[in-house]
Amino acid sequence: MTTATEITGATATEIAGSVRALAARGELRPGDALPPVRALAEHLGLNRNTVVAAYRQLAQAGVVVARGRTGTRIADRARVAQEGFAPDAREGLAPGTREAVVPGALLRDVGTGNPDPDLIPDLAAALGRIAGRPVLYGEPVIEPGLADWADEWMREALDPALPVRLTITSGASDGVERLLAQTLTRGDAVALEDPCFLTSMNTVRLGGYRAVPVPVDAEGMTVAGLRDALGAGVRAVVCTPRAQNPTGASLSAERAAALREVLADHPYALVIEDDHFSMLSAQPYRSLIGPGHRRWALIRSVSKFLGPDMCLAVVASDPETADTLALRLRPGTAWVSHLLQRLAHLQLTDPAALARIRAAGSHYAERNAAFARLMRDRGLPTDAGDGLSTWVRLPVPARGVAERLLHRGWLARAGDEFVLADPAAASCLRLTVHALDDAHQARLADDLVAAMG
Repeated sequence: MTTATEITGATATEIAGSVRALAARGELRPGDALPPVRALAEHLGLNRNTVVAAYRQLAQAGVVVARGRTGTRIADRARVAQEGFAPDAREGLAPGTREAVVPGALLRDVGTGNPDPDLIPDLAAALGRIAGRPVLYGEPVIEPGLADWADEWMREALDPALPVRLTITSGASDGVERLLAQTLTRGDAVALEDPCFLTSMNTVRLGGYRAVPVPVDAEGMTVAGLRDALGAGVRAVVCTPRAQNPTGASLSAERAAALREVLADHPYALVIEDDHFSMLSAQPYRSLIGPGHRRWALIRSVSKFLGPDMCLAVVASDPETADTLALRLRPGTAWVSHLLQRLAHLQLTDPAALARIRAAGSHYAERNAAFARLMRDRGLPTDAGDGLSTWVRLPVPARGVAERLLHRGWLARAGDEFVLADPAAASCLRLTVHALDDAHQARLADDLVAAMG
């Protein structure tokens, strides 16, 4: 053995800590192989199961990756895929534009997943109205006006028999992260949709949890996939009942009922529903949470219609989950600013702002449908779905198509970025086309077909 002979420890935790220290000092570098389990166990005089457990801890923490026959290797800590503007375009991005200059080309970024800033209600008039008396330590964490409005908003999506408590978090991703952290320990299994929202994938990975993929089809999360995940011991399920990102799928009434039936046998598995598109959606809300489920949370963020910088989400949950979540949001630590809550409440109750939100939802649906028609006209069956983007299935690997689209002036998202296990997603593109007029949509459609060769 080489540098790995310096690995020490008598327990799985000590071995994992030793590898972490070697990696932190640069003595083990990305791509370096760790010793085979049997070899390290013999070297340390331990049972091989102890080394297996250590390597599992390291993999769950993202320190190493298992490469099958090539062994377990130190992970490359390169930046993982994130939502928003493409990393290679960001440096040249002019504020307020959707075009970016990268070496040798002017590119149009159609992989962002962003809302259209021109369709977000103007906050200027409301900003002058949110000032009030200072909020002090120990006061309720939810602004009373927002609490009253949100209570009705959330209950309309849930079974009337469910007891509902509200909490405010700094966006949907913050809510999901806090809910998982209060329920799980490192190594616990979480059911995620596959293909999956990038932020959910990263939240689970960084939390040290184990992602169990549940396939998604045109009607949403599959029944067999959820049943298998629960059978594998997942302690939490993260689901997007409508406007699933990246596919745009929404649960049908039949699918939602079947999923509730599966979950009825697992009432203490935490079910987190992320209704990120909510007020913009053209689809009805169909919940997985049945009247007898004991641990659950519905999250509705305002980011898609009031802007990502609002950083505010309403969480409705069962009382026990709400109490635990509230402990992590006490005033003086991490509660959401009441100024921000007042601003959101003013917009959500303002007729002009609500009309603008409805218009935005109609715009996204119309532009996605128009592009889906262009794809079908060119022999690529495409469903517009629901959401900010369109999921396009190709007869060839999408990564090569995305690279060739660069030469035609387009930055696109290849589906393999969203994959947990589904190989079919590697032949898909997620395209954000709502900002393109008819001419630019047609050009993108033609360029995409040409890029397939």
